[in-house]
Amino acid sequence: MSFFVMDTASFANAVRLRALELCHLKRTSHIGGAFSVADILAVLYNEVLEVDPATTQSPTRDRLFYSKGHACTALYASLELRGFFDAEDLTQGFTADGSYFTSHVNHRVPGIELSTGSLGHALGVACGTALAGLRRRLPYTVFTIVSDGELDEGSNWEAILFAAHQKLDNVVVVVDYNKIQSFGSVADVMNLEPLADKFRAFNWAVEEVDGHSIEDLSTTLLNAKTERAGKPKCVIAHTIKGKGVSFMEESLAWHYRSPSQTDYENARIELGAK
Repeated sequence: MSFFVMDTASFANAVRLRALELCHLKRTSHIGGAFSVADILAVLYNEVLEVDPATTQSPTRDRLFYSKGHACTALYASLELRGFFDAEDLTQGFTADGSYFTSHVNHRVPGIELSTGSLGHALGVACGTALAGLRRRLPYTVFTIVSDGELDEGSNWEAILFAAHQKLDNVVVVVDYNKIQSFGSVADVMNLEPLADKFRAFNWAVEEVDGHSIEDLSTTLLNAKTERAGKPKCVIAHTIKGKGVSFMEESLAWHYRSPSQTDYENARIELGAK
């Protein structure tokens, strides 16, 4: 299945440039996490997800539940590129009073399935949606993108147990494993390792992938979408916080910091803006 609004690497770079612009323009944060997830979103929206701006309520559409709602700019940028809304609406509306383009993703925005930001809830909703799909014999796949830090939340592990028990093989969880959470490294705050073995112990099928390799992500996510073997699937995407801009990469500061004018200009140069 191919959509290809543009080549997927260019899509990912466009997501980073748009997220950078929004964070600078509106003085918002979480750009590090937006950059780490950009390649994942680019592959999903440009190659994998069966979604269409004209049929946002279609019962057969694929679903993406974006649990790391604080990194909203990357998802808003992806939906803009796929034509779910106009660029000017996002530019003017982002964080504006009364706007649906809030600083954590909002289900009132076309293409967004669930308002998120309070971490640890999306996977449970995704599992319920997947169970409904199986019982109604609908062909959709339910993808959920979770951040690594939110796997500290017990609600996720309840959902992980539930998905395996119900044999929800139409569920794919993608972990944006950039290894930095709000107050430090994941290893120091609450070590998740061995993460792949934990999911396998919960009876999930697990793949680990370079979260910045378009080719590897494409192959892995398309296979996860089509495979139906009685197990939910987890794709652990090893990513880099702030990926694409050298002074942001692997830096905790860019979980909260917004780009200054100098930061913005230098980052645009590194991302090859024209």
